[in-house]
Amino acid sequence: MTRRDALAEAAEALVGVPFRLFGRDSRYGLDCVGLVATALARSGAAVPAPSGYALRNTDIAPFLPFAAQAGLVSCEGYPERGDVLLLEPGPAQHHLAIATGPDTIVHAHAGLRRIVLQPLATEPGHGSPILRAWRLPLE
Repeated sequence: MTRRDALAEAAEALVGVPFRLFGRDSRYGLDCVGLVATALARSGAAVPAPSGYALRNTDIAPFLPFAAQAGLVSCEGYPERGDVLLLEPGPAQHHLAIATGPDTIVHAHAGLRRIVLQPLATEPGHGSPILRAWRLPLE
C-alpha cells in the first residue's frame, strides 16, 4: 500500500465522525483541518495542526507551511487518491479535503455535522473549486 492510499484509507475510516469546529479528536469531532491532521497521523505523517484560523480567512498564507511540515508536495492536474485539496467553497472561505479519487473527497461537512464522502463539487462552466493540491511522495 502506498502512503497516498494509506492517507485516503485513513480519511475514509473517519466518515461518520461528528463535525466540530476546531475539533482535533475523532472521539469528539473534527473540522476540516482536524480531519487532515488526523488522517495524516493515522497514516504515519503526524504533524501539529494549524490553529488560529477562522471560518472566513482573507489570508491563509500563515497556514500553508502545514503541508510541507506534513511531507506533502505541491501538485497539479486531476486529483489522485490521497491528495490533500485546498478548496474555495465561497468568498474568503477555505476548506481542506482528502481526495479518494479524481472526483470524490472526504471532508468535514459543517451543514451535515459530520465527516462525509461526497463527489467533488464543481460549478458548470467554472471548473473546479480547487485552489491548491498536495500529495505525499510515493516513497
